[in-house]
Amino acid sequence: MDRTERQGRRIRLTATVLAAVAVGMTGLSFASAPLYRLFCQVTGFAGTPNTQNVGQPAAVSDKAVTVRFDANVNSALPWRFKPVQHQVDVRLGQEVLVYYTAKNTSDRPLTGTATFNVTPFKAAPYFTKLECFCFTEQTLQPGEEVQMPVLFYVDPALAESEEASDVHKITLSYTFFRVDGKDDAGAAARVSARLPGDTDG
Repeated sequence: MDRTERQGRRIRLTATVLAAVAVGMTGLSFASAPLYRLFCQVTGFAGTPNTQNVGQPAAVSDKAVTVRFDANVNSALPWRFKPVQHQVDVRLGQEVLVYYTAKNTSDRPLTGTATFNVTPFKAAPYFTKLECFCFTEQTLQPGEEVQMPVLFYVDPALAESEEASDVHKITLSYTFFRVDGKDDAGAAARVSARLPGDTDG
């Protein structure tokens, strides 16, 4: 095998390796957002509440915390979004149901999806959501207004945590973003965030 042929093989091998790396990096770029969100949900990283492998609290504690509710909308989504209550006092382990309201102020159907976090971040692993509108995309018709429930509890283990036992106020914050490609009259029917047993009226 002469020198020219060896150089040609090395060039082809290098090109193949670089192409494989590019394909791998592209795949990771598409997977990184959902993987990061899943990681946050499992670990509470970056103030993400626990939503994985949740169950009922073991007991209700005499200790209480104040939970505040915050609502935001990205500028690309013409909705009004706000909590019905601005804050509640809850005992650790107590299941609490609260509502947010959202209204589509535009003249066409729009679909949104919500991101969420808890502050202070160190309280996030102890904040457990059992039901939440953030688990599904929400499609609202022009002028439509809906109530969106959140069912949660704060784990009694918070009081025993060396890092988070000093937390007495927690803020649950949501931000709605527009979902591209679903803003036409043929969009899927609105997904109402309802708890089991909810009825109209």
